Amino acid sequence: MECEFPSVNSNKQEIKEIFNTTKTIAILGLSPDESKASHKVAKYLQEQGFKIVPIYPKGETILGEKVYHSLKEIPFNVDMVDIFRKPNALDAVADACIQRGDIKVFWAQKEIVNNVAAQKAKEAGMKVVQNMCTMVEHREMVG
Repeated sequence: MECEFPSVNSNKQEIKEIFNTTKTIAILGLSPDESKASHKVAKYLQEQGFKIVPIYPKGETILGEKVYHSLKEIPFNVDMVDIFRKPNALDAVADACIQRGDIKVFWAQKEIVNNVAAQKAKEAGMKVVQNMCTMVEHREMVG
């Protein structure tokens, strides 16, 4: 497997602004399995007051929230997409975010980097974060 270094990424000040302005976070790849990182991160974000929107291929609810099968299905505005998918899936995710038009932040979790998708999201006006955990970064910001 080839590793990429993020050439497109927000700095700490931009990340702080992201958390200060974000209310709704679609968690792409949110597993119902409590032992998975996506579940732990989503639960943390929910406990911090963010509205989380699970995107997962099956199930009705995760963490008490209705599960959607794609970004396209969500019938309300989403500020951020927090991605727990393999790097090669990010091109399609960036396209889906651009198609929606309301997503302001394209966030790829720890060890997830796709500079082509990130550049596409950035050129469409989104802030981009790659290879960083929303939970870890938020904890650092709130002390």
